[in-house]
Amino acid sequence: MEAIETQSPVFRGELLNELVTMRMPYGKYKGTPLYRLSEPYLVWMSQKGFPKGKLGMLLGTLYEIKLNGLEYLLTPLIQQIERK
Repeated sequence: MEAIETQSPVFRGELLNELVTMRMPYGKYKGTPLYRLSEPYLVWMSQKGFPKGKLGMLLGTLYEIKLNGLEYLLTPLIQQIERK
């Protein structure tokens, strides 16, 4: 069994943090926090192809989170942001 790499962004939670803090930079949902994008929109985007780079990686991750019912992983971070 391989050891988990401790410097991984996923392990440190940076990826999840970015999903709740980053906003969609363009299109119909410009300015919307990524975590608030609807599952149908993410499905459509996955069929068309996620953009390249960091945004595409984040949208693909969010797609998998929503598709598999794992939104609860984001709840503590969302609550933390809303308290500010």
